[in-house]
Amino acid sequence: MKKMISILTAAALVFSLTACGNSGGDNKQSASSSDVDTLVSEYGFQWTDTSAPILNEKGAAEISFSIYSSKNASALDYNDMKIMQDLYESTNVNVVWENVSESVYDQQKNLILGNADNRPDAIYHAGINSGEIIKYAKRNVLLPISDYLEYMPNFAKILEERPDIKNQLINVEDGKIYALPRIEEMGLLQTPNILFLNKDWAKQAIDAGAVNGIKEADLVDGLSMTWDQMEDMLTYFKENDMNGNGNATDERPLNFVHNNWQGNQCDLYGMFGLNDNLEHRVIVDGKVTYTVMDDRFKDATNLIARWVTDGLIDSVSFEQSQDNFLANGKGLELYGAFYWWESETVVSNPENYIVCKPLIGPNGDQTVCVSNNPEVGTGELIIFKDCPNVEVLLAYFDRYYDPEISAQINYGPIGIVYEEEKDADGMLVQKEIPDGMTSDELRLQNAPFGIIYLSDYAWNNVVHMEPRAQLRVERLEAYVTPFIPEGVKPCPNLSFTMDELNTLSNYETNINDYIRTNQIKWLTKGGVSDTEWETFKTELSGKVNLTEVQAVYQAAYDRFVSGN
Repeated sequence: MKKMISILTAAALVFSLTACGNSGGDNKQSASSSDVDTLVSEYGFQWTDTSAPILNEKGAAEISFSIYSSKNASALDYNDMKIMQDLYESTNVNVVWENVSESVYDQQKNLILGNADNRPDAIYHAGINSGEIIKYAKRNVLLPISDYLEYMPNFAKILEERPDIKNQLINVEDGKIYALPRIEEMGLLQTPNILFLNKDWAKQAIDAGAVNGIKEADLVDGLSMTWDQMEDMLTYFKENDMNGNGNATDERPLNFVHNNWQGNQCDLYGMFGLNDNLEHRVIVDGKVTYTVMDDRFKDATNLIARWVTDGLIDSVSFEQSQDNFLANGKGLELYGAFYWWESETVVSNPENYIVCKPLIGPNGDQTVCVSNNPEVGTGELIIFKDCPNVEVLLAYFDRYYDPEISAQINYGPIGIVYEEEKDADGMLVQKEIPDGMTSDELRLQNAPFGIIYLSDYAWNNVVHMEPRAQLRVERLEAYVTPFIPEGVKPCPNLSFTMDELNTLSNYETNINDYIRTNQIKWLTKGGVSDTEWETFKTELSGKVNLTEVQAVYQAAYDRFVSGN
């Protein structure tokens, strides 16, 4: 049986791996990876019935695999997780997990990939990108998983039914798939912001005559406000002791976490008709479009900057971490309005906050950001080409794509997180959270995450969404996603050629830094002048090489759409 021991010293990282089937002293891997007939005849190998064991008892005793994986600090060792033990019982596939911290894996990743003599059979939570796939596929290091799809009925069905997913996984250099994905589709990640308003504070502003065109009866979920109504509302919040603590300076009228993956500033640009996001890159009518090249970006930036200068947007929004933002929302009410997925996570009294539709801008525009956060994680698991009995390992990992297994991989096992008995609709039912634990703590401890497939079929037939996720979906569908124009889409995971990756490597970091530096300066220092704006656009398309980067993304997107 393989065993990896990772030792981090001040001088170097040293690996000791006793390879099963690749070295003396351990005779458990007796079947060749190419000898499927032997696997079938001697070890009972089967892959077509996904409810039956993959190996017989002899196979369970004589074949094993070493999987290297990072894990969350709160998680149990994967060898001790009930879901992994249950998978062994149902498959007879013996997997030995070698867990390390995420930081240690970041340091060891390249060493493992480059060490031909001492490798595990696979890496889980591999985090491998398209450039690394091209590099190590050319070096004959990675297994071309797409050559073995006959042993993976669940995964093969996904690829057949979802060409959009398949097109995100293919290595464009040779048309093969070298990494297994994580797929969790809820429709959440593309719209990471919901605007919440303190209805008690808003009522006070309305009663004081500070805001025109809004009545107390309007203060319900789905409130639609113009930019100037919001400005009047925030001004009143700033100038009055809204929380009644005798201090009229501790109120924070509008809050967000600048450039955070959720609860960020991007929806404010929707007041000017821009579907902005953190990369400022979005698909509009099939074209890769950069919002920072649109003059409306300047106009939106100047309005937002004025709100910052006037104290309507809390300046700490540009400095605070997500944890600081969430901590400051608890206890005494400080937030008049904020962007997040749910008020329940942010404030102590979520019942005091209503959901608003996107703000209507000076020209009547009302839209939201479209984030490029993908629901398909493309580089979650890799298998090394010299792994013995790889057909067995692929059949084992294919079980992870069964929706009932996926739910347990993602949230925790039946018996700990889910009830043994299903509900009347045959769906998994979550157990009560143990006293003294949160749902997040229970999940992190018992779920390995990683390769899964949870999409509409799973949510409708196998497992209920967590209540807070369902609440997010309902709010987004009612108050956010209707304001995404037809033809506007997030930029999906794209596969690039090596030449294209070199172009991105040469220019993209500088582009992102240039945009980020200017935007934060403009937002916090009073805005951008016409002269500064013209210089900014000229340099973007000139010496900063945005035009070349845009062309790379367009070529990759065109391939994605065409399936080539």
